[in-house]
Amino acid sequence: MTFRRMTIAAIAALALSLTACGSGGSGGGGGETTDDLTLGTGGTSGTYYPLGGELASIFEDNVDGVTVNYVESGASAENLGKIYQGEWQMGFTQSDTANDAVNGELEDLDGTKLDNVGWLASLYPEAAHIIVRDDSKIESVEDLKGKKIAVGDAGSGTRAISDAILEAADIGESDYTPEVTDFGASTDMLGDKQIDATIFVVGTPVAGLTQLAASTDVRLLELDDDITSAIEESTGAESYDIPAEAYDFLDEDVPTVSVFAALVASTDQVSEDTAYGLTKALFDNTDGVTLDVGKLIKKDTAMQGIGDVPLHPGAKKYFEEEGIDLP
Repeated sequence: MTFRRMTIAAIAALALSLTACGSGGSGGGGGETTDDLTLGTGGTSGTYYPLGGELASIFEDNVDGVTVNYVESGASAENLGKIYQGEWQMGFTQSDTANDAVNGELEDLDGTKLDNVGWLASLYPEAAHIIVRDDSKIESVEDLKGKKIAVGDAGSGTRAISDAILEAADIGESDYTPEVTDFGASTDMLGDKQIDATIFVVGTPVAGLTQLAASTDVRLLELDDDITSAIEESTGAESYDIPAEAYDFLDEDVPTVSVFAALVASTDQVSEDTAYGLTKALFDNTDGVTLDVGKLIKKDTAMQGIGDVPLHPGAKKYFEEEGIDLP
C-alpha cells in the first residue's frame, strides 16, 4: 500500500489542471523562460513562508534582472502542480512528494509524471511533529485512535506523512476524524481544545509551536522503532530525533521521522543561467537567512533526498564547479 496521498480537494484541483494541460506531453506548462519568478512557499505559520521571503530578497539582490514574488500556498504538492502548469516558476517541496510527482505516483493522477520540475537544492531536514496538549490522556501514537487530528493542509506533503504515521500505528481512515488545515490554524485549534492532536512536518524549531507552547502546555509524541521502520519502508522518510534544545518544554530528544525540504524550479521557464545564479546566490548568502534552519543550508548536503528528481541544468553547472558529488 502507498501512503503518498493528498487530500481530495487538492487532488481534484491538480487533476483538473493536468487534464487541461494534457498529461502526455513534456512539461505541463511549457512557455518561454522568464526572470520574473513566483516562488510557492507554504502556510504563514510554518517555515516555508518566512524562508521564501528571505530567499526572495537574496535572489533579487544577487541575481541580475531577477524579481521574485513569494506567495503563500498549500506547500509541496500545490507548489509542484503550479510549476507543472506554468503558473509558478519555483517552489519548496518535501523530498518524498517531489519524488512521487516525477515518478507519477501521486495517487489519483493516473500516473501523470510532472516532468518539468528540476532540483536546485536540498535545504534542511523536516521533522514530523505530533503535538498534543499536556493535559490530555494521549501518551502514544496508538492513543490517537478515535481522536480528531489535524493532518495537514490541502496540497501539503504533511498529509502523506500523517497518513503513513497513522497507518503504521494501525489507525485506519475510519478510526479518526481528520481536520484538513494549515499548521497555524491547527495550533489555534489545539489550544482551544477543538482537536486532540496535530501532526505537521516542518523545519525544527518552528515558531508556531514555540508560540503555542508559550500559552498552552503541550507535548510531542515519539515514534517507536517498529512504527519508524514501517514509515521508512513506505515513504522516503528517515528516522530523526528532534533535539531537546529545540523547544523549551522538551527534556530529552524526541524520536520521529524526517524528510528533506527542497527548492525546485521549472526546467521550462527558468533558464540554465538563471538557475545557476539562483543556486550560487543561495549558497553564497546563507548568512542572510535569519531563521534557525539557515545554518543547515549547505552545498555539501544539497543532494539529500533528490532520489529520482532531475537536477536542474543550472544547478548541475554550479555543483560541478564546486566539486560536489552528483547522483
